[in-house]
Amino acid sequence: QVQLVESGGGLVQPGGSLRLSCEASGSIFSINVMGWYRQVPGKQREPVAVNVRGGATNYADSVKGRFTISRDNAKNTVYLQMNSLKPEDTAVYYCWYRANREYWGQGTQVTVSS
Repeated sequence: QVQLVESGGGLVQPGGSLRLSCEASGSIFSINVMGWYRQVPGKQREPVAVNVRGGATNYADSVKGRFTISRDNAKNTVYLQMNSLKPEDTAVYYCWYRANREYWGQGTQVTVSS
């Protein structure tokens, strides 16, 4: 079992920044994929940024150049730095982990509004 605990969501004005954190605990595999998805009401959950430990990173086209995913492997923590936020970035953001199976965090609300 793996537990994912997210933090860092909130309300921010357009053009602002937020940093999300997700700490994984439990039976962590050394080879894994972690990342962030987001979901708005009435729509499917969509990938935002995904990182293979020690490997590639992929971003949704809508966030390229504005969001950066990073990891602290010693802390089993993944971060999402979100800059130049837009109202359309408003969503619940979910941390995601996959190794032998996938796990999801509880979600953290990000609201971009003036």
